[in-house]
Amino acid sequence: MLFFRKKNKISEDILKVLNERNRFKRYSFLVIGCFLLAFAFNVFFSPNNLVTGGVSGVAIVINNITGISTSLFIAISYILLLVLSYLLLGKETTKYSVIGSILYPLFVYMTKDIVNLIQFNVDNMLLITIFGALISGIGSGLTFKYGFSTGGSDVIFQLISKYFKTSIGNASKLINFIIIIGSGFFITSGNSLYAWENVMYALIAVYISSMLTDKVLLGISDCKSFYIITEHETSIKHFLINELGRGVTVLEGRGGYTGDRKKVLMCAIPTKEYFLAKEGILEIDKQAIVLINDVYQSSGIE
Repeated sequence: MLFFRKKNKISEDILKVLNERNRFKRYSFLVIGCFLLAFAFNVFFSPNNLVTGGVSGVAIVINNITGISTSLFIAISYILLLVLSYLLLGKETTKYSVIGSILYPLFVYMTKDIVNLIQFNVDNMLLITIFGALISGIGSGLTFKYGFSTGGSDVIFQLISKYFKTSIGNASKLINFIIIIGSGFFITSGNSLYAWENVMYALIAVYISSMLTDKVLLGISDCKSFYIITEHETSIKHFLINELGRGVTVLEGRGGYTGDRKKVLMCAIPTKEYFLAKEGILEIDKQAIVLINDVYQSSGIE
């Protein structure tokens, strides 16, 4: 029991160090992230009825139906969800959402009239969708990268995950899909139904934003890791070491079904040489099993 207490104490100390490290930088990027999210919402999404899910997406729908200000709806919703998070998810989970839950609604209110100052005379919805998604993706990535959350719909996803025993990712996809598709039935434009094209644009925006969020979190992959199982170990090692000038590590492997022992070659290849390495390996052994992963941080590879 004492051993586990010590381990927990060490873990707590590490988390404390990580949370204290570069505090100014972390909070600065949180502010920037929340501002970018609010900017994308008020300049690109809200004026063009692009419902990309979450509380902000619901706010656009409610605004079209009732005329209630999006900034007012977002502010009230975020406060209620923050209280709900504290009551049902606890203090530890809620504390990482508090600042974001205050900053994002505040920035949405502060930038609600910015569309009058920054007007894009662009009728191309695809262009609007892409730029809105890029900005919101960067904003989300900066927020998550430094251990924060903007609260809001994140609280709903966590509650669904907790009480319905599903992953937060699946809960997020389900709820956002319902909001985006549902918006097509409620938002009207003039005398005609809300253009379903906007629903498709919204799905594109969510996809681009998600990809960019991952890129901000993980970075751009600068090289690939190859895991190669082959009967031509010597020839492939020669190719990787002498022709491409890359180091190779030989791992001991054993088949899970047959129990046969095999050599597994591991090699890190710069992204620019990925195609050459893959084709070269398969040229030597067309039956080779080649597993390739993105590597987001590496050292000693030119």
